[in-house]
Amino acid sequence: MTSSGRDRGKRAATGKFAGRRIVVTGGSRGLGEHVVRLLLSGGARVATCARKPESLEALRSSLDASAALFIRPLDVSVPELLERFVEEAASELGGLDGVVACAGGARGRGITEASAEDWATTWEMNVGHAARLVATSAPHLRAAGGGSIVVVASISGWKPGPQAQYGSAKAAQIHMVSSLARELAVDGIRVNAVSPGSMLIPGKRWDRMRREDPPAFERFRTEFPGGELVRPEEVADVIAFLLSDASRAVTGINLPVDKGQNAPTPDGY
Repeated sequence: MTSSGRDRGKRAATGKFAGRRIVVTGGSRGLGEHVVRLLLSGGARVATCARKPESLEALRSSLDASAALFIRPLDVSVPELLERFVEEAASELGGLDGVVACAGGARGRGITEASAEDWATTWEMNVGHAARLVATSAPHLRAAGGGSIVVVASISGWKPGPQAQYGSAKAAQIHMVSSLARELAVDGIRVNAVSPGSMLIPGKRWDRMRREDPPAFERFRTEFPGGELVRPEEVADVIAFLLSDASRAVTGINLPVDKGQNAPTPDGY
C-alpha cells in the first residue's frame, strides 16, 4: 500500500463522522474537495455545491459507489439558490449536524482600479454567502440538538496584503464568527473560523508560480519559517477537528493554519 493509501486508511479508521450529515460549499476542487473526501472517509453523509456541474460529476465519479454524496451546481452568491440548496440537502440527508462555508473568492485589482461591483461581488462570495449559509442551516442544526459550523476565512483577514476587498471580506468573516458563536451557543451550535495560509493546490496561483517562475516561488517560500507552503489536506484535517466532538468546548475562535507564514502574498505587507 502506498503512503497516501495508508494515510487514507488511518483517517477512515480514526474518523468519528459516522452518521453525521454535513454541508460543504465549494466542495468540488481544492480545499473543499479535500474536506468532502475526508468527511466521507469518516462515514459522514455530505452535501456539496460548486459552480461547474462537470467538476461535481467528476468528484462523484471518482468516489466509491457507496459514498453518501448529494451535489448541486450553483453560485453561492445568489441567495435563493444557496438557501434552496441547504433546504434540499437537509431533506436529502435527513437533517444537518455540521456546515462548512468553504466557497469564496475575489474580484478586482487595487483600490483605484476596483469597481463598486468588484467590492460587492467579493463581499457576497465570502461574507454574504457564509451569513446566509449559517442562517439557513441553523434551524436544522438546532433541530438536531446542536452542531458545528466552520467558516473558511484566510490569513489575509488578519495579515494585510493586496487586494483590500478580499482581506476586508475575510476579516469580516472572522468577526462574524465570534459574534455568531455567542448568538447560537444557546442552541448548542458552535461556530469557528479557520484561516489557511497560502496553499499549494495543483493548477492554482502558487503551483503556477512554482512551475513558471521558480525564482519568485523560492523568494515566496522565505515567508514560511519552515520553507514550505500549506497543503490543503493539512487545513482539511483542522476543519474536521472543529466539526468533531473532540472540539466540543471550542467555539468563537479563528484558528490560523498557516505554518507561521509572514506576509500573505509575495508583495509583502
